[in-house]
Amino acid sequence: MILQEAFTLANGVSIPKLGLGTWRVPDADAARTVRDAIKIGYRHIDTAQAYENERGVGEGLRASGVPRDQLFVTTKLAAECKTYAEATQLIDRSLRTLGLAHIDLMLVHSPQPWAEFREGEHFFEGNLEAWRALEHAYEAGKLRAIGVSNFEREDLDNLIDNGSVAPMVNQILAHVGNTPFDLIDYARSKGILVEAYSPVAHGALLNNEDVVGLAEKYGVGVAQLGIRYCLQLGLLPLPKTSNAEHMKTNAALDFLISDADMEALRKTSGATDYGAASAFPVFAKKRQIDNAGQED
Repeated sequence: MILQEAFTLANGVSIPKLGLGTWRVPDADAARTVRDAIKIGYRHIDTAQAYENERGVGEGLRASGVPRDQLFVTTKLAAECKTYAEATQLIDRSLRTLGLAHIDLMLVHSPQPWAEFREGEHFFEGNLEAWRALEHAYEAGKLRAIGVSNFEREDLDNLIDNGSVAPMVNQILAHVGNTPFDLIDYARSKGILVEAYSPVAHGALLNNEDVVGLAEKYGVGVAQLGIRYCLQLGLLPLPKTSNAEHMKTNAALDFLISDADMEALRKTSGATDYGAASAFPVFAKKRQIDNAGQED
């Protein structure tokens, strides 16, 4: 069962192969969502400072009754934070808000602040400042592992070449029809595990007739096919849902996609209509939203 399987990070820490994303889950609903997921068998929960639901996530973790050492919790440093002092403060704030003695994995959410996402500036110095704060929190035992999100090759190299600890994870947008193979291969060559957020493309895969047909061939749902695709690429998928039945279905992955069908999925291309999510920086080149940092 996939919920019982794990990857091993470069520092030897075990991380469950399937996680639950919590983007756009309101804080008031987060405790129930997390509690439901853990009851189903999930042990990996992904949140972020930008999601403004760390309090609820922490409440759900405690209410689950599952021992803390059996749970893996990820959060992310706000994308706008590019100084050592602020990053140090925000790390401690996440610990307090989550109500945890330690966080299993903390990521720099983006190399650029959301208002300047992918506009040319890489903020190398600011990212090193934030990274040093993560390194020190890691060395102090506050964080069991550290990594990044939405980082491109040059952003990774900046930390690898100038930091004292290399990133252990890069969490990126990856799904059928939008899989950055070069970046994935490069990260892997550096010992970095790649996590895939939006593995179902915010439901956009449901509108792809080829993907729908292939899912029918295997007798599974499109979401299951998209998640299995990521797993067979060696990625760690983070499907987001607050629906308990969908959580169960997303984890029902006891099938394998054939090599031929994987190759067909790898070659799937074409514009992806992300619907309402198209307004967010990782899905569009220009920022069009008012609520800063809401991504995943």
